[in-house]
Amino acid sequence: MNKHFRGLGHIGIYTADMDESIAFYEKIGASLLKRETLSTPNGEKHLALVDLGGVTLELIQSPTPVSMEEGCIPHFAVYVDDMDATAAAIRAAGVDTFLAPKKKVLPHLFGGLENWFFTGPSGEQIELLKML
Repeated sequence: MNKHFRGLGHIGIYTADMDESIAFYEKIGASLLKRETLSTPNGEKHLALVDLGGVTLELIQSPTPVSMEEGCIPHFAVYVDDMDATAAAIRAAGVDTFLAPKKKVLPHLFGGLENWFFTGPSGEQIELLKML
């Protein structure tokens, strides 16, 4: 199964103020790669990809308040080369905690991507990610 994994995609970080977060990361040497808005049923979700020393951070400003009691890192993403084969291999290993019945295809977000979230044993969200 690990033959499909291609490395860490990004680390997702919730933020209460996107502009403030981007300014903070730029101040410490990061660079803004892309910034997008995604329409959701609850309103506009603001997203930004920031490069910090070769690690990509996805800053996420939710349209609704997000509890920060246990921290602000909601998920991590792993690049895969074949979304369907990877998901099938994960299911074959006995893991069926996918959060949606099928992958999402978002052709306009960050240049186009496919993703599919599942959870680990402590509820952590793991994003399978393929850039198109």
